[in-house]
Amino acid sequence: MSPAQQSAIRKGINFRSVDSQPEGLSVRVSPLRAPALLLTFGILSVIQLWLFQTGFYDWLFPQRDYVFAPYTGEHSIAIRTYVISFYISYSIYASGSWIARVQFATDIILRFLAICAVLDLINSAFLSVVGAPYPLTVVQIVAGMIGFGLFSLMLIERGAMPEAKLVKTGEQQNLRMLLRFFATVTIAGMLSAFVGSLNSPIVQEMRELTLLGGIGPGVFLFLPLLFLQLYILGVIERAISAAKDFSAPISVIVPAFNEEHIIAETIRHIDEAARYYGEPIELLILDNNSNDDTVQVAHNAIEAATSIDGRVIHVARAGKSYALNQGVQEARHDFILRIDADTQIGENNIELAIQNFHDPHVGVVGGIPIPPGGGLFDRARLVEVLLKHGYYAPALSAFWGLIGVPGMFALYRADALRKAGTFATGMNGEDTDMSFRIGELGYHAIVDQRVRYISEVPATVAHMREQRMRWFRSVYHITARAKDALTYRDLSVRGKLVLPYMLLNSARRAMMVPILIFGVFQLLTDTGTDNVLVWQSIIAVLVGAPALVAVAAILINREWIALLGMPEYLIFRAMRAWYTLESVLSIRIRRSVDPVTQTSKINGSEKAT
Repeated sequence: MSPAQQSAIRKGINFRSVDSQPEGLSVRVSPLRAPALLLTFGILSVIQLWLFQTGFYDWLFPQRDYVFAPYTGEHSIAIRTYVISFYISYSIYASGSWIARVQFATDIILRFLAICAVLDLINSAFLSVVGAPYPLTVVQIVAGMIGFGLFSLMLIERGAMPEAKLVKTGEQQNLRMLLRFFATVTIAGMLSAFVGSLNSPIVQEMRELTLLGGIGPGVFLFLPLLFLQLYILGVIERAISAAKDFSAPISVIVPAFNEEHIIAETIRHIDEAARYYGEPIELLILDNNSNDDTVQVAHNAIEAATSIDGRVIHVARAGKSYALNQGVQEARHDFILRIDADTQIGENNIELAIQNFHDPHVGVVGGIPIPPGGGLFDRARLVEVLLKHGYYAPALSAFWGLIGVPGMFALYRADALRKAGTFATGMNGEDTDMSFRIGELGYHAIVDQRVRYISEVPATVAHMREQRMRWFRSVYHITARAKDALTYRDLSVRGKLVLPYMLLNSARRAMMVPILIFGVFQLLTDTGTDNVLVWQSIIAVLVGAPALVAVAAILINREWIALLGMPEYLIFRAMRAWYTLESVLSIRIRRSVDPVTQTSKINGSEKAT
C-alpha cells in the first residue's frame, strides 16, 4: 500500500463511538464556543486592567490587582484579575442551565476571593510581627496555583461526573517511596540553590534569558534535576527487578469497533510477536457492534496466523469497557495483554514486557507508543510520547507514583486486574482508572521504555479534537470516580500527591490560552508592572522550560529524528491547551442540590425523584 493510500485511509477513519461523548456526563461543544469565551474573557480583562490603570482604585488596590495588603516588589501578571475574568467567562459559556452556571460563578469567585483575603491577612500579620511584608511575586504564584486547583475541584463538585466507586487498597510502600521522593527533592533543591548563587558569566547570562521566563537558573533547574534523578532511579530499578528468563502464557484482548482498515495488520503483528516469544498466546478479538467488515477481516487474519490461538467474540453492548470486561472474563491465562485495535506491536514487545513480572509487586506494564509517521500530527506526537511515556512515566514509577498506563498496550497481572474490579463503563479514561486502582492495591505500575510499538495518531483536526477532548475530560472522570483516594485517611502517593497534581495541571492547561491573551493585554495597557517581566512570562508559557525538557527526553531516548519535530510540537502544545479548554466546556454543570430534593444517578445522568 502506498503512503498516499495509507494517508487516505487514516483520514477516512470513522473515529466517533459511544465513548466519544459519555451519555449524561458531557455534551457536544461547538467549535465557536471557545473563541466566544476568549473574546468575552478579553473584553472583561481589558475593562478591569483599564480601570486599574486609571489609578482611581489605588487607595484600595495599590498593586492594581485584587490585592488587599501591602507587599514588596512587583508581579509579572495581575493573576487575581486574570483568574476572576476566566471564572466569569467560563461560567457564561459552560454547559448547563443558566441557573447552574450563575451558581457556579458565584460560588467559585467568592471562594477564590476569600482565600486571597486570607493570604493577604496572613501577610498583614507577618508585616506587623516582622516589620516587612513578603514579596508580591510569592503570594501571586500561590494565588495562581490556588486558582487552578479550585477550578478543577469545582468542576468535580458541580460537574456531571461518574458515580464514585470505593477504591480497594492493599499494602503499600508509601513511606519508603515518600522518603525517596523527598530525598530527590532535597538534592534538586540544594543543587538548584547552589547554581542560583553562582556569579559566573554563564549564570548571569542565563538570568537574562527570556526563554527562562526571568525566573533565574536556580528555580529553572529544580524540576529538571528532580525528574532526572527520578528517571535514573526508575530505569535502574526496573532493570534490576526484571528477569530475562521469566515467561508465561498470555491472553491478548483487543476491543474492536469498525476496524476493518487495520485489524488484519494488528493480528499479524501479534502473531509475529507470539512466534518470537514462544509461549502460548491466546487472542480474543472483541467485536463491539462493528457495522463494517471487521469481523470477517479478523476471522481471515486469525486463520492465516501460525502462532496464536485466536477467536472473535461478539459484545452486544456498545462501549469499549464492556468489550474489555468480556475479554477479561473469557481470558484463560494468568497474564492479560490489552491492545487497541490500531496498535501494531513489535516482535519483542511481549517478551520484554513479561520480564518485568519476575517482580511479584509489578501489576501492570506499559510501553512507548510510536506514531506510524507521515501524518499531520505524527512528528509532534513523537516528541510528546518521548516526553510523557519515555521520560516522565519512568520517573513517576520511581516512587510508585505512575497513575496511567495507556490502554494502547498494557500487560496486566490477571489477579491484580480482577481484584481491582471491572473496567469503568460510561466514562472516559477506563484504562487510567484501572491502572490507578491496581496501584492502590499495592502493585507497581511501570513503563518499560524498551517496549516500543506503533500506535495510530489522528490524521485530521476533527479526529484529534475528538481524541484530546476525550482524553482531557478523563482526568476529571477518573478523579471523581476515585475521589475517596483524595480524602481517605490511608496514605497514598498516587491519591495524595499525583492525582492532585494531575488536576492542577489539567486546569493550568485549560487556562493557558487565556493567560497568554491576558499577558499581552497587560503588556499593552501597562498597569504599572515591569513590562520586561510580563514579556518574559508570555514567552516562558509559549516556549519555556517544557521545550528544553522535551529536547532532553528526545536525547535520553535516542530518537534523534524527533528533534526535527520540535517546532511542530510547540504549536501542538498550544493546540492541546485549546482542546483542554474545549473539554472542560463539554462538562455539564449541575445546579446545587436543594437538601429537600432527592437526586439519584442513573448511568451517569441526574434524575430528580
